[in-house]
Amino acid sequence: MIKMKVIIIDDEPLAGNVLKNYVAKIDSLELVATFLNAIDASTYLQNNDVDIIFLDIDMPLLDGLSFLQSLQVIPFVVITTAHDEYALKSFDLQAIDYLVKPIPFPRFLKSVTRILGLKQAAVNTKSKRVEKAKIFVKVDKKRLQKIYLDEIIVVESLKDYIRIVTTSAKFIVHRTLSSFTDELPSDKFLRIHRSYTIALDKVDVVEGNSVEINGIRYTIGRSYLTNTKQVILNNTSN
Repeated sequence: MIKMKVIIIDDEPLAGNVLKNYVAKIDSLELVATFLNAIDASTYLQNNDVDIIFLDIDMPLLDGLSFLQSLQVIPFVVITTAHDEYALKSFDLQAIDYLVKPIPFPRFLKSVTRILGLKQAAVNTKSKRVEKAKIFVKVDKKRLQKIYLDEIIVVESLKDYIRIVTTSAKFIVHRTLSSFTDELPSDKFLRIHRSYTIALDKVDVVEGNSVEINGIRYTIGRSYLTNTKQVILNNTSN
């Protein structure tokens, strides 16, 4: 469950207590601090991260909008005020919502639900940003070359060497095809011949005893034929 850190900035203790009670009703929110003025809150934020700020506007010394404008990093900011004329300016300063006092709990809950949805979407997007799988190969005595696995098209045997063909380059490496193929994920790559290992997702055509990738035909070895067709068919069905 997402847990979001909350601070309340409001110079009216009664209004602040209403928000405290509302926050306490929602398990996804954790109240970490309350402030009667924006200056103390600004000092707190210099050393602490928060997810949501419930911010009053009409406060002494430093008003809410000036405080919001001063923030270097803007979390989710919900304006809580008795005045409705500052809404446009608040949204210009990237406030996520604008609640007019007295704030009914259903309206407060609607605002929080929206924020939780935005946070969850951001978490889901971040989790999908998995680093691309890669392998390093020695292309000469001193240089290691990084190759992303999803860019490999085919690996060809050249006796004591292999040629790795990718979407952008070709590399000659002093390796055997067998040893290199063993390092590749078996659900992504397949040995189809004593001379070829192919990337399954790059296959365009299977015909007879060959596959076609980017207009080039690669022969399937007789002993590999049955397994190759089964694997490619299963891969296509997934």
